[in-house]
Amino acid sequence: MFFSGDSSNRKRVDLGGRSTKERDRQKLLEQTRLERNRRLRLRQKNSAATKIQKCFRGRKAASSEYSKVREQFCGTYGEHCQNADKSCFGPDSDFLRQLLFFLDSRSVGDLSVLVETCRLLHQYVKNTGDIVSLFAGMDYSSKHALVNYRVKKLAYLCIKAVHRNRTHLKDQLFASPSESSVPTTLLLETVALLIDQELPWVCKTVSYLLERKAFALFREIILTGRASRENLDSVGRVSSLEHTLAVVIPHIGQEPCNCPNVGPHWSFLSQILTIPFLWKLLPYLKEVFATRGLSQHYIHQMALCMHNHADVLPNDTSVALPSYACLLGNILESSGVALSQPDCSFELAVDLAAVATLLLESLPSLKSPQSKEDSVVGGDDMTEGDDAMKICLNNDLERQIREAIDSRFLLQFTNVLFGGISAVSDSHKTPDDKEVSAVGASCAFLHVTFNTLPLERIMTILAYRTELVPVLWNFLKRCNEKHKWSLLSEHLAFLLSGDAPGWLLPLAVFCPVYKHMLTIVDNEEFYEQEKPLSLKDIRSLIVILRQSLWQLLWVNPPAPSNCLKSLASNPVNKKHPLEFIQQRVGIVASELLSQLQDWNNRREFTSPSDFHADGVNDFFISQAMIENTRANDILKQAPFLVPFTSRVKIFTSQLAAARERHESHSVYTRNRFRIRRDHILEDAYNQMSALSEEDLRGPIRVSFVNEFGVEEAGIDGGGIFKDFMENITRAAFDVQYGLFKETSDHLLYPNPGSGMIHDQHLQFFHFLGILLAKALFEGILVDIPFATFFLSKLKQKYNYLNDLPSLDPELYRHLIFLKHFKGVISELELYFVILNNEYGEQTEEELLPGGKNLRVTNENVITFIHLVANHRLNYQIRQQSSHFLRGFQQLIQKDWIDMFNEHELQLLISGSVDSLDIDDLRRNTNYVGGYHGEHYVIDMFWEILKSFSLENQKKFLKFVTGCSRGPLLGFKYLEPLFCIQRAAGSATDEALDRLPTAATCMNLLKLPPYRSKEQLEMKLMYAISAEAGFDLS
Repeated sequence: MFFSGDSSNRKRVDLGGRSTKERDRQKLLEQTRLERNRRLRLRQKNSAATKIQKCFRGRKAASSEYSKVREQFCGTYGEHCQNADKSCFGPDSDFLRQLLFFLDSRSVGDLSVLVETCRLLHQYVKNTGDIVSLFAGMDYSSKHALVNYRVKKLAYLCIKAVHRNRTHLKDQLFASPSESSVPTTLLLETVALLIDQELPWVCKTVSYLLERKAFALFREIILTGRASRENLDSVGRVSSLEHTLAVVIPHIGQEPCNCPNVGPHWSFLSQILTIPFLWKLLPYLKEVFATRGLSQHYIHQMALCMHNHADVLPNDTSVALPSYACLLGNILESSGVALSQPDCSFELAVDLAAVATLLLESLPSLKSPQSKEDSVVGGDDMTEGDDAMKICLNNDLERQIREAIDSRFLLQFTNVLFGGISAVSDSHKTPDDKEVSAVGASCAFLHVTFNTLPLERIMTILAYRTELVPVLWNFLKRCNEKHKWSLLSEHLAFLLSGDAPGWLLPLAVFCPVYKHMLTIVDNEEFYEQEKPLSLKDIRSLIVILRQSLWQLLWVNPPAPSNCLKSLASNPVNKKHPLEFIQQRVGIVASELLSQLQDWNNRREFTSPSDFHADGVNDFFISQAMIENTRANDILKQAPFLVPFTSRVKIFTSQLAAARERHESHSVYTRNRFRIRRDHILEDAYNQMSALSEEDLRGPIRVSFVNEFGVEEAGIDGGGIFKDFMENITRAAFDVQYGLFKETSDHLLYPNPGSGMIHDQHLQFFHFLGILLAKALFEGILVDIPFATFFLSKLKQKYNYLNDLPSLDPELYRHLIFLKHFKGVISELELYFVILNNEYGEQTEEELLPGGKNLRVTNENVITFIHLVANHRLNYQIRQQSSHFLRGFQQLIQKDWIDMFNEHELQLLISGSVDSLDIDDLRRNTNYVGGYHGEHYVIDMFWEILKSFSLENQKKFLKFVTGCSRGPLLGFKYLEPLFCIQRAAGSATDEALDRLPTAATCMNLLKLPPYRSKEQLEMKLMYAISAEAGFDLS
């Protein structure tokens, strides 16, 4: 064969390596599979066609039969039942048999027949009063099966008719029984009539209705008609709908009812209680639900579902009205009524707490964004998916939940839980199961409530009108003594993991409530009456809090901070509740311990070392000096765990590091000032107030000009500046200057009337803040005793009633008298105003808008007392304090100061008398020029110095160092160390006639070798008392 030019005849070559037989086999199998599938589809089509035809024929036949029976019915009884009579409802009549067979409630004609039937039924029952004989004749027992069937079918058809026609009957769905001509009223009242509690078939009928998901039908009826219900005046009106529901919901399977339990998905609690604002739509049903013990059954059922993690809630009606939130609002609102009942059970309160806890935990926070007690942690970090998790609830739903947890609810809730639990400590008794359940339920509920609702709404009630604090403390103390924390851990396993310590949740609730109580309690109640806790108990509490806090923050710390931020910002669907609660307890326990330390500083009832953690060591201190370490975070959150001396070392190192950073950028001193001693404040203000923050951090050199206009001798190597700082602070904070006033204890605070003396008083306060900060920054101690409540302003803290004695003890006594006054306070003719008296000028200021017309009564006296305290401690000096703080923070960072409480801050500023220890100074002294520790002149010197009065010892220290206060931690930390140098090479009379001199920048005393003790004492006393500036240097 030769090539013909046609490529189609070319032999095909298979490069797949398979034979033709194998390829044909695969093709055959594929064809067989396709054929098999085709036959299967054909059989399915035939089967489906058969079923469709069967169904169609059946429906057609049924429809034909319905029509035939309907015609018979109309022919016999009339199209509007005009031929029907009383006997038609009997067992031998075809009336109900035919009606129940053909009735289609979607048909207008059938619906009118059903409505007319209901009207006739009501009429006959009203006339005879005996519905049983109406349906069964004279012998119910022999006819009960037929009668029961007819009754339950009729009741169901009435509900179904309302449901199917709910859209065009929506304006009638909430009609009252008095509107007897309204179709929905007749239909629903018939259901209520047929399931009256006294009838023999009631349970069988109700069971039939519930099996057919009657509550789901009622739910859709209510949701359809709620818009029209909101426009109606429902006060005093009970609708037929809620009348019917009120008859149905008591059937919970308890004696004498024998109805079986319906599945939770179709029960009253999931279908009806999840309707938004249910009790506003059905107020009568709320009373029935709460007062007949039904709430206990349904709340218990919900608690079981939640413990089993069963999702039984229907779909949300809208994004802003989620079913779980609607359920929570309705349960809380009705529980207020249930808890107030005399027979309210302990079990109801426990189940209510469990349900409310889990539902509240799913809610977004309902707090205002700017609430000062809102956030547990701050920060802007958000985890992926945060936006999707944000839920914005309907405002009315938020209000319903907030208002439900009111003072009355909290009072009743805690009374039911703690009613049988003693608040008096019995250390020999281990907490029983009931007490553990009560504490666990209350703590779980209140912890979630604190994180969801505004705290100010509930704290005062819990602190002062319930036994929460003593009961919780009694429980905490006994569990701690007997090591029984595992009891609570097991009880709260549904909320926390099994390895969570049992003290975690009780402390999360106890700490904020007791802390709130301490802001209102007065000194007499705390120290003398020892209310609410004894001082002995408070000492035990401090130990428990300290150990728990150390365990949380250092031994077993929670998750990293970024994880906690995401937890705090996403209260919905928390994935790490244990870490969240750990972090929360760390904060509230720190705040409470800090507050207890403040009380201890006012009047010591325990050793200051009781606040120090046992595990603080050199390694911890070294870590605390490094930013972003766990130890550093602990130092910021709970500084009292670290001894004061260690914190001072850390503070000193921070200042040294800041000075070193600045000195590395500045080659020479840029700021040199000439200051007149007799105009020291004005000269300093004019020259220094314009300095930038960078210049303030750098070295400042001063030369003094005496009263004759002559510049004093001496070069400022730091000593003259120290003298300048001491003198200017003494002048600026002198009460004669008018910027500051003194308390009765001679402590300084801003003068509220400073503006009446100085036009630029606020600028002066800003400058004085800078001066004080500069002294701290340079490590210079200044003798300025500030009032505690003013030092709180440097820490940006709020002052409370118990701080008032440091300002005005007399006003405090008057307010406490008013607080405990047993008579009618309104008779005292007090109003919400306060009189200010500055320099003889009296002004009246309202404590509240309209306060001059608002009389103080027994109900609002506590508010009045705290408003007065707030006015004097915070409001009057707010501008002065604000400007002082602004200047202070130009040099001193807030987190540096936050390491110290007010008492410690005063020590940082002024040191203490204990810091002037002559023996300590001698141990840390160097000698040059021929002197040594055993030299006879040195021995005489130390004997003389030790014999000086405290005032003269301060003068000596100022003479040699430029500051009258020693270093806070002792003279070991004086830089450079104190040194005594021999002056005058020879001991001639001329040399010995010289006075001792000093170089304050070097902390150096130049001491001639005087021959006698008397001569040395006279010369030294003259030198330190001359006050000749630096002309003697």
